[in-house]
Amino acid sequence: MSFRTNPDRILENIDRQRSREEHAPRVRADRQAIGRELDTEPLGDEAMVTERVRRIFKLVERGYTKAAQTPELAPLAARFRAIGDIPNHHARGDVSVSIQYLDSRRPDDIGMVPFEIHPDDLEEAKKETQTSRPDVNAMRLLRRHLRDGVMAGYKKVEPRVRDAVRERADVGHVAVQVTLDVRAAV
Repeated sequence: MSFRTNPDRILENIDRQRSREEHAPRVRADRQAIGRELDTEPLGDEAMVTERVRRIFKLVERGYTKAAQTPELAPLAARFRAIGDIPNHHARGDVSVSIQYLDSRRPDDIGMVPFEIHPDDLEEAKKETQTSRPDVNAMRLLRRHLRDGVMAGYKKVEPRVRDAVRERADVGHVAVQVTLDVRAAV
């Protein structure tokens, strides 16, 4: 057997990596991918309501793009490898969209959408990608759930965004945070 494909060596490397992760300081960020976006240029006073709502939606889009391209997403997908943190390939998570009006006393608007990944979903992704690598298939699934979750989360928040625009809370700085959180299903 080749030195690189020796199963004992592969398992040793996985065990070493797990023990490193166990002894490292744990933070919640190891199961999250976050995209943040800040808009510091307010539209003029003469801007229409639709233009101001569109500005916030574009911020949400840019936050989604950052979250989908963040390097934190790859370790989340790697947790779906054959012998890993999520061995049965069943996971739960949620996508949250948080809109913060920094120059206003208005509270943040937050929309959260849960999702679940089943082994059948990974089999379908395997057919689409035509690869058997679980991390690649999981990456595709995570990005799909992120996209769908951001759209559903924004739809939940949209009436409150329109209220904030009417109250002129968006006249100053606006920040958006898109978060994908994944954990093993028990």
